[in-house]
Amino acid sequence: MKILGLDLGSKTIGVALSDDLALTAQAWTTIRRTTPEKDLSVLRKLILDHQVNEIVVGLPVNMDGSKGEAAQRAESFIERLRTLFPIKITPWDERLSTVAAERILLEGDLSRGKRRKVIDRLAAAIILQNYLDSRSRKMEQSP
Repeated sequence: MKILGLDLGSKTIGVALSDDLALTAQAWTTIRRTTPEKDLSVLRKLILDHQVNEIVVGLPVNMDGSKGEAAQRAESFIERLRTLFPIKITPWDERLSTVAAERILLEGDLSRGKRRKVIDRLAAAIILQNYLDSRSRKMEQSP
């Protein structure tokens, strides 16, 4: 069972992919956004090529829990995904995922240019790993 993680931006979509057991997330690629149709076509190919069973989409909720314009755009994108792909699609609170990705890259002493190239896919991996960890905790707690 593979799970795809997405970090939606206005110019790019960061993509992460789980391992076959859905235990760990790996930063995978960054999709440069062009048109909604082309973006979804690229995602369709990834879903089919990697036999993805579920998609987790970062939902950029404000720190106070409210949903702003970016969250509304993400929800619209999620609804579009649901009409196109007959698999489970889960919105996931992504608060501070980009901040965490930036911190990791700074600690790795990457240049600004290199950080810009990988930050979206790393943020997607953080979103996906948080989701996977949450699932794991739920399974541990159930009798």
